[in-house]
Amino acid sequence: MDTTVWEQVKGKVRQQWTKLTHEDLRQLEGHGEQLAAKLQQRYGFTREDAERQAKEFRNRNNWN
Repeated sequence: MDTTVWEQVKGKVRQQWTKLTHEDLRQLEGHGEQLAAKLQQRYGFTREDAERQAKEFRNRNNWN
């Protein structure tokens, strides 16, 4: 992912999920498929809810 695009996506992630740490975001760069696991870890979402939210966010922001 282009650095500029990642910076935009990262900003949107931080706006939506403020409990994600800078380290979480560093780990997610280039690994968007790990977003659901981070949401489960930080928010205590069920696996299904975390996966749904992550998928919707990734689709909405073209973060594949």
